[in-house]
Amino acid sequence: PIGEPVLEVKNLSYGHLVRDISFTLHAGEILGIAGLVGSGRTETALTIFGITPATSGEILLDGKKVTITSPGQARDLGIAYVPEDRGQQGLVRPQTIRENLSLAILGRIAKGGFVDGGREKSLARDLFSRFGVRARGIEQRVRQLSGGNQQKVVLAKWVAIDARVLIMDEPTRGIDVGAKAEIHALMSRLAGQGLAILMISSELPEVLGMSDRVLVMSGGRIVARFDRGEADPNVVGAAMTGSGNGEPAGAAA
Repeated sequence: PIGEPVLEVKNLSYGHLVRDISFTLHAGEILGIAGLVGSGRTETALTIFGITPATSGEILLDGKKVTITSPGQARDLGIAYVPEDRGQQGLVRPQTIRENLSLAILGRIAKGGFVDGGREKSLARDLFSRFGVRARGIEQRVRQLSGGNQQKVVLAKWVAIDARVLIMDEPTRGIDVGAKAEIHALMSRLAGQGLAILMISSELPEVLGMSDRVLVMSGGRIVARFDRGEADPNVVGAAMTGSGNGEPAGAAA
């Protein structure tokens, strides 16, 4: 079931890359963002997460206006971001699974500037099991894992912060079909637990199959909005390429 609004974005802009973006994301919802390369999808995520802070507009969490000027602020507010390039931006590949899983919450498991090894291992074992990571154990190097298992580690790392909002940019790019199904199942499970998920994908079947609602971006703007029942490959594809006209289903919803 879809819950109350968690994240509201109003007239958000970042230079000419993100222009006047407005939408609402609810608890338990997967909101898909579709668009061609250069449409502004990833730039919107980076702005919400504070990597490229907004130049105008508002971000609200639970109805309260917040200012996000850094990823650290976004994390502390309960916003998590799984980037498109997991190898370069989502993981420290030479480190172990254990070390990667604790990266986002080191402040919680450290005492006097030193990581509590016992708490770190306990956390890592729990996440390793919950997310079904296939590896020899938590001490295996992340670079030795398959793409799908690396993505599970990135996802688990961010869920560890007790996130309210999860932004996923190309969640299944570069992984095999079986691993894609596992990632999709994990996303559905997290949404079922009340997590609000903003999913960016260039794969139309993924957008249509996973999303409760779909936004289409072009030129840094939202050009169409579709409820799940309205979103089919023809109308969404036409909106992405500019050859169709998608009217909002519920205006600024």
